[in-house]
Amino acid sequence: MAEIKASVPGTANESAAERRRTQRVMIAMPVLVRGGSGNKAFEEETTTVSVSANGCLVRLGHPVVRGQEIAIVNPKTAEELPSTVTFIGLKEGNKAEVGAEFAEPSPLFWRIAFPPPDWDSADRKRPTGVRPPTKPPK
Repeated sequence: MAEIKASVPGTANESAAERRRTQRVMIAMPVLVRGGSGNKAFEEETTTVSVSANGCLVRLGHPVVRGQEIAIVNPKTAEELPSTVTFIGLKEGNKAEVGAEFAEPSPLFWRIAFPPPDWDSADRKRPTGVRPPTKPPK
């Protein structure tokens, strides 16, 4: 069974995002989550809330517990990675946010390009409010 990593304390001014090992990307991607406890296995199709090279955040209807071994399947590639439930968040309706960490980092699992480590979303270009000239009506 994989160990659950303890939170790494940061400085008072350091946010959780600054302590992350890899960038998270907010993207809804289809996944299949497999798991079980005892002789009760489950398989649930869902979508991600966010992904990283180290795992993902999904919304699951099936109850899981921290430390539980699950598998995340990318249905587009049929690749399956062993993972551990590391976070259980808010429950909305019949689904809860569940954070899963891959047994080993796997940045290629998602088949997307992650932003560079020094990327800051605040630096991205925003519209300046200047509109291009329009043609006068004839």
